[in-house]
Amino acid sequence: MANNPRKKNPPEDESKVIPLIKGRRATSYDVARLAGVSQSAVSRCFKPGSSISGKMRERVMKAAKELEYQPNAIARGLITQRSNLVAVLVSGRLNLYYPEVLFKITEELSAAGLRALLFTVDSEDDADMVIEQAWQFQVDGVISASHMSKEQYAVLEKRQIPVVFFNRYFADHPNTVVYCDPSEQVEEVVKQLSDLGHRNASMITGPSANMVSRERARLVETSLKRNGIELISTVQGDFTYESGAAGLQEIQLHGSGAPTVIICVNDMMAMGCMDEARSVLELDVPKDLSIVGFDGIGMSQFSSYELTTIRQPIGRMSESAVRMITERVERPDQSHEKRVFEGAVIPGGSIARAPT
Repeated sequence: MANNPRKKNPPEDESKVIPLIKGRRATSYDVARLAGVSQSAVSRCFKPGSSISGKMRERVMKAAKELEYQPNAIARGLITQRSNLVAVLVSGRLNLYYPEVLFKITEELSAAGLRALLFTVDSEDDADMVIEQAWQFQVDGVISASHMSKEQYAVLEKRQIPVVFFNRYFADHPNTVVYCDPSEQVEEVVKQLSDLGHRNASMITGPSANMVSRERARLVETSLKRNGIELISTVQGDFTYESGAAGLQEIQLHGSGAPTVIICVNDMMAMGCMDEARSVLELDVPKDLSIVGFDGIGMSQFSSYELTTIRQPIGRMSESAVRMITERVERPDQSHEKRVFEGAVIPGGSIARAPT
């Protein structure tokens, strides 16, 4: 019996052959071809809220996984005319509560499908440059926790880029703001100091151009006067640990007498002040000198500090800032608004009865 020649498999339909993708990223067309669907179906699968059947989604996602496909954000931006980038402006004089702010804002933006583009601003000239850079990146919006003049803000308004200010605002110009008002907490702390017998206080402020520093200093001055505590000296720091230590030394040289309490407008300066008092001046904190801070950063509650301070609700403020910017990106015609949050007093071991 003659051997039959071995049968050959019929040639595969070339239209169903998926070429091996080498040296390039897979595209939505590659996924569509492998999944046997249209390219528009692939796009719908990766667009939140789009209507598509579960069976088709499963096929597309299986093909996407096989090809290691991810949507191209830049290409999507060209189609939607959106970059999905939000510029976040912070002061270059880094206050240590900023990392927490940045983490929360970045987290909230990511949940909204947006990405943060970080810029630092030290001066008005820096703000001009940053605004131009943000324009080059075609950001969808700006969250600003740094200095910005009304003229610079007007540039962003003209370009129809929505802005949300974080802990600063224009009192005489319409703007959208998330702000912490610690006035009640300042009064609570100062009244406690008065009840503890303090009659002479000093203050270490931040840079004179910084709105947060100016506002906190104003609240402290007003509350001290109302509660019968004399502000015998005020020195200027720059929000850093070192300026808190230097501020204490300057206060010690002041000719108006020695204060029994020092109020610093941020925690980093308060911690620098405290370490200088203990290590260099050999003072007992709080027996010889009471110290108060602002912000409630994590380090302030270390056992070596246990600082009495006023905490800002950073999580809720960041969530509101992102919600407000996304609302204005989607609907630019929304009116301006101001969302105000209260702080919270964190009692610590840095204040005590005034020495007699």
